[in-house]
Amino acid sequence: MTDYLAAVMEILGPAPSRYADPAAWDSLHAELGIQLPPDYRVLVDAFAPVQINWHLYLHHPATERWNLGQNIRSKIEAWPAVSWDDLDLDADEDPCRLFALDELSFGTHDGLWPIASTDRGETVFLLAAHDAPRLLVNYDETWVEHSMSFAEWLYRHLAGEDMSGPSSGAFYPGPVPLQRLPMSACDRPEPWYGPDRGM
Repeated sequence: MTDYLAAVMEILGPAPSRYADPAAWDSLHAELGIQLPPDYRVLVDAFAPVQINWHLYLHHPATERWNLGQNIRSKIEAWPAVSWDDLDLDADEDPCRLFALDELSFGTHDGLWPIASTDRGETVFLLAAHDAPRLLVNYDETWVEHSMSFAEWLYRHLAGEDMSGPSSGAFYPGPVPLQRLPMSACDRPEPWYGPDRGM
């Protein structure tokens, strides 16, 4: 069985771990009332704030800019503003019917928690109430479910699989591109690459 966290860490290369801070996670978990998955926390501590593979953004709970808590809060305030009942969604577009959810809620015990996003409009949600890892990804009007850890989702995303819906995969051969996000108005993004993948 593949250890996806170890596999992703190998693909991304040495971890800068610039902002790793257990106290920041404790504070965030207390504020949210949920525990974010351990593999997700390891990856965020290792690399965030970062852009991975040209599109995917991970925020960090210990930074003022690109702050994970602020990002989650802003998204759980924005998503309920969508009037889902008025959208007249088809069965294959309605997340409640697709995933047997009693209701579509954000930032609640049984609801969806936005934990990553892309500049292409994709949002990765965690269903934190479930014992087994469960992710829902929204891309335009498409919703897909992945019963897997965030590390496995990221591994498959980096391999170019369709992790956000049909024809959503984007594979970039060679080392994975990463970019440190600017931490002040004077900073510039700092690109770097993971090790050679032999692709």
